[in-house]
Amino acid sequence: MNWEVIIKWLPRLSEGAVLTLELVAFAVIAGLILAIPMGIARSSRHWYIRSLPYGYIFFFRGTPLLVQLFLVYYGLAQFESVRQGPLWPYLRDPYWCAVLTMTLHTAAYIAEILRGAIQSVPPGEVEAARALGMSRFQTMVHILLPRAARIGLPAYSNEVILMLKASALASTITLLELTGMARTIIARTYLPVEIFFAAGMFYLVIAFVLVRGFKLLERWLRVDACQGR
Repeated sequence: MNWEVIIKWLPRLSEGAVLTLELVAFAVIAGLILAIPMGIARSSRHWYIRSLPYGYIFFFRGTPLLVQLFLVYYGLAQFESVRQGPLWPYLRDPYWCAVLTMTLHTAAYIAEILRGAIQSVPPGEVEAARALGMSRFQTMVHILLPRAARIGLPAYSNEVILMLKASALASTITLLELTGMARTIIARTYLPVEIFFAAGMFYLVIAFVLVRGFKLLERWLRVDACQGR
């Protein structure tokens, strides 16, 4: 193990780690915002409300993220209307293509997490809210969503970790995030073991910090108490 090489390239790997964190942060936050209305719609009793988000979720959960990434980065450029459209300066940039694809991908999973969490809220709490005169909107905002957030938080934390690891696929469209930076360094040093070992340590440290952060958040929100453990 050539530790001198690892130390020498640590600053460049750190730059890649920062880009990885940016991608994951954008994706999981924007994905959560997009997933909230879809999760609510998926928990509806009416089939015509559930059908549209179901089709979206079925597609993004049923196809690999790598395929989706190639469809956005390489596929959209094949349409003249896209190249002439106002979004083309963003859609030709691999950074925004990666952010868009990861956001759409993770939103499908988060929506299902939220649907399950909403349906896990005890019916008695909803009935109590309606007995107090709350409207459906008030019940959703003040009872269902806060309770569902606590129930779904552990699963959401798992999705964040999965997106951290999935962000390595962004290197396939020329982004120099952590894995892409590691591959670039390996092309110069011909030392794959040392560089990938260092990149793996970065992923482990980031994952450890995220896990501990979510554990503290769960303790603060008393998730265990809400789930009866």
